[in-house]
Amino acid sequence: MHPHGATGPLVAALDIGGTKIAGALIDTEGRPVVRSLRPTPPGGDGETVMRAVAEAVAELRAAPQWSAVVAVGIGSAGPVDALHGTVSPVNVPGWRDFPLVPRVGEAAGGLPVVLTGDGVAMTAAEHWQGAARGYDNALCMVVSTGVGGGLVLGGALLPGPTGNAGHIGHISVDLDGDLCPCGSRGCVERIASGPNIARRALESGWLPPAGTEPTAAAVAESARGGDPLAVASFDRAAQALAAGIAATATLVEINVAVIGGGVAGAGPVLFDPLRDHLSRYATLSFAAGVEVVPAKLGTDAGLVGAAAAAAQGLGLSGFVAG
Repeated sequence: MHPHGATGPLVAALDIGGTKIAGALIDTEGRPVVRSLRPTPPGGDGETVMRAVAEAVAELRAAPQWSAVVAVGIGSAGPVDALHGTVSPVNVPGWRDFPLVPRVGEAAGGLPVVLTGDGVAMTAAEHWQGAARGYDNALCMVVSTGVGGGLVLGGALLPGPTGNAGHIGHISVDLDGDLCPCGSRGCVERIASGPNIARRALESGWLPPAGTEPTAAAVAESARGGDPLAVASFDRAAQALAAGIAATATLVEINVAVIGGGVAGAGPVLFDPLRDHLSRYATLSFAAGVEVVPAKLGTDAGLVGAAAAAAQGLGLSGFVAG
């Protein structure tokens, strides 16, 4: 028996983003049994950020349950390169082709390490323990500061060769649309991310309620109150998401689209127009009827998914969706 009722092996998981570095030991039920958390050093050079990661790992290693850990899974903001074990996250400027996998392997005492993008990690989590559970073909999306995603096809996570497959945020849905920071035009992310929902509302003349910051959450609040400018900005985001989901359904055949991230917290303000637009874009018999549902796992999705993706990549039993 392992302490604290954890049964069987554990996977150490890291969820690395622009604001925080979260760590946990995840059991075969998808529960975090030990946690660690560090802020991502803002504007830090590569070694400074790595030091915070190493501290998070050291804190996990100090737990008595560490003896049951068989692998380490990392879900990182992208782009990631799982082939070479490197990361170049847009929001961690100090890391460009940073050799994260060997460095985490060192910090973790030589355990096997599996790296995936954060969208793929969230997808692994939702398929194993969340809203995509029981579906063999699913698209999962994170709509927040950026728009990421991942795919489950034929019952298995599809990370792609470098760990970035399913990155729906950078499908172009507006051919001559705004230039996206990625270099393309009219990307889903450029239209549907939280900051872009707020930007578009402000540009149209929307004003946030007195004393609140002009965020997507504030736009959602106004939209719930019937403000037509706020409603229009969410409708445009919903249209972009619908076009991306329809393209995906047409390309690979999915049964469900799971949407998480802060913007999904807007609820019906996003989901109602999204389902409406989807019925107009996904029209072929095999693409129509894709269910659109909110994600279930919230802030732990990155950790749970990093563990699940590592377990699938290494063929560990007990951690993979049945």
